[in-house]
Amino acid sequence: MFHVKHPVAPIQEAAQAVFGARYPLAKQYAALLAGAGVDRGLIGPREADRLWERHLLNSAVLSELVPQGARVLDVGSGAGLPGIPLALARPDLVIALLEPMARRVAWLQEVLAVLDLAVSVYHGRAEDPQIRAECGGNDVVTARAVAPLGRLAGWSLPLVAPGGRLLAVKGVSAEQEVARDLDAVRAAGGAPVGINAAEIVQCGATIVQPPTTVIVVPRLATKRALCPPRARQQKRKDR
Repeated sequence: MFHVKHPVAPIQEAAQAVFGARYPLAKQYAALLAGAGVDRGLIGPREADRLWERHLLNSAVLSELVPQGARVLDVGSGAGLPGIPLALARPDLVIALLEPMARRVAWLQEVLAVLDLAVSVYHGRAEDPQIRAECGGNDVVTARAVAPLGRLAGWSLPLVAPGGRLLAVKGVSAEQEVARDLDAVRAAGGAPVGINAAEIVQCGATIVQPPTTVIVVPRLATKRALCPPRARQQKRKDR
């Protein structure tokens, strides 16, 4: 894990730099979160005053770890974090949101319609066989405040294409989770990076303070057990 101190730009200036031409849409999304998002329990009332630094920018800076044109699935998207800010900041990405709660799925669909964003929404859980068959093969899977790392890796790595990566947004518990859950991450198909199956990285050091802490878990390029049974059956039929 590394820490590099850089001057932090003023929030408005940073947001304009991150979202570019879509900054007005980002402002509209922030207003939705602060209004209906709070009223419907998607965001806590105390979060309304710090939406930009704690939620929008904190999510959008994940783009530093996402390749150009990547296919991205946001697991447990909730209020649309980090998926919607990432979609606003990176129009080159193909993004889908996965959420198990119907009321949150409805919220996501409403927000995407208002913002006119070409982002798909799936209703279900990452561990469901049908979801794995429909939503697998992603270059990147993101998750923010969804579950402890070991459990999250078991749910999410099957949705990552071989050679892709899971980006788990974490807080001060990141180092502890990596140390505690390393065996579970490896068992789920996490590829070793150095001596570990996960790497802790900080994003957006010049954009937001504190920077966004991300556990990066690459998926092994060869792990047949991670391929959903339905997908394997479909491959056999195609031969």
